[in-house]
Amino acid sequence: MPTRSRKIRRLRGSRTHGWGQVGQHRKTGGQGGAGKAGLLKHKWTWTVKYDPNHFGHFGFRRPVPSEVSTWLNVGQLDELANRLESPKIEGKQVIDLNAMGYEKLLGSGNMTGSYQILVKAATARSRAKVEAAGGLVEVP
Repeated sequence: MPTRSRKIRRLRGSRTHGWGQVGQHRKTGGQGGAGKAGLLKHKWTWTVKYDPNHFGHFGFRRPVPSEVSTWLNVGQLDELANRLESPKIEGKQVIDLNAMGYEKLLGSGNMTGSYQILVKAATARSRAKVEAAGGLVEVP
């Protein structure tokens, strides 16, 4: 860039170079403080215009767990039936999952015995597996 075409050449000797009288456009005093200073005071109009969401609480709030759901897989029924001494109705051992604190029967795994199962909710896959083994799922 040629030196003769720069604005500074024209302003040589003028002391303030077009920035008014005493001390304007010099150092940090003309900024109204360093950094984010004064955003709630003398720089409030700047805050409203250019950074309206600067103040406040933002971020992640942990969700409150509603209710812990307990479940059991079809593959765990044989082991559970061996530990229980429950009555048999029509050749099927009765397993009351509601009384044990389980809310849902899921369809993972395989079973060999035939059981009559009482539970609040059961998936379609778990019902199919229990019925294929000769059992029955009762949902209220």
